[in-house]
Amino acid sequence: MTAHVVMYSTAVCPYCQRAEALLKARGVGEIEKILIDVDPARRDEMTTRTGRRTVPQIFIGDTHVGGFDDLSALDRGGKLAPLLAA
Repeated sequence: MTAHVVMYSTAVCPYCQRAEALLKARGVGEIEKILIDVDPARRDEMTTRTGRRTVPQIFIGDTHVGGFDDLSALDRGGKLAPLLAA
């Protein structure tokens, strides 16, 4: 079983798609996607929670991972798998 993953994204974001592909390749079966282009209030929520305005913004459990580059760096450094297993 993997940790709960939440990803703020938009429907056409290529980095969001890459993040989702990487997470699924690492065994994540379900990602709670919050589409900020569909619900602008959720964009404000994302900005408040993360201090960032770009997508994707990814949370694994209660940990804010950041965007795709941050997620990819965690994976390359061997730190993504333990975070997903928590």
